[in-house]
Amino acid sequence: MRRTIAPSLLSADFGRLADEVRAATRAGADWLHVDVMDGHFVPNITIGPPIVDAIRKASTLPLDVHLMITDPQRYLAAFVGAGASWVSVHHEACAVPREAVAEIRALGAHASVALNPETPVAAAADVLPEIDMLLLMSVHPGFGGQAFIPTTLAKIAEAARLRATTNARFLIEVDGGITAENVERVAAAGADVIVAGTAVFGADDYASAINALRGPTDGSPR
Repeated sequence: MRRTIAPSLLSADFGRLADEVRAATRAGADWLHVDVMDGHFVPNITIGPPIVDAIRKASTLPLDVHLMITDPQRYLAAFVGAGASWVSVHHEACAVPREAVAEIRALGAHASVALNPETPVAAAADVLPEIDMLLLMSVHPGFGGQAFIPTTLAKIAEAARLRATTNARFLIEVDGGITAENVERVAAAGADVIVAGTAVFGADDYASAINALRGPTDGSPR
């Protein structure tokens, strides 16, 4: 299966964001990952719907919007309206994750639930049949440039097993500390979507960095 590469704009140069968006698009990115932080659920503050709208105007790629915010349901319509194709809400931030998932879908976007490193996959078991994607954080949310947490590999494998045994169809996305050196282990554990910030935007050649993360494209085992 061809893995999806979603460069994280958190690591882009925000002073020339539209240029960075266009460069990642030309370099072969499949999606663009957009980290939204509110200074409450996580310590940092990043962007809101107007910036998502500006990103949308600079690229036709699907926008994978990751809401690291408290009470995300208040803002779902605004982010989908700004151009989000996929919306991830944190299980830890939703009183009833199933309601947020239903609202995202009703708004016309794909629905994803995100889990912090400390949150077991089993915590989201009841909503797995209803989501389009499960986002597993492989670093602590809120900061770019962190090292991959190795125990995430077991969580990816567990999510893949649950998907297979329940005949669910959700994608498994992994976000944080992924590099060309560890991506094969992440993919082998069951990840479908690879989020990478520094590994792409910290590289001299975005296309080469994306190709290194994608790995074999000739049908050989990932």
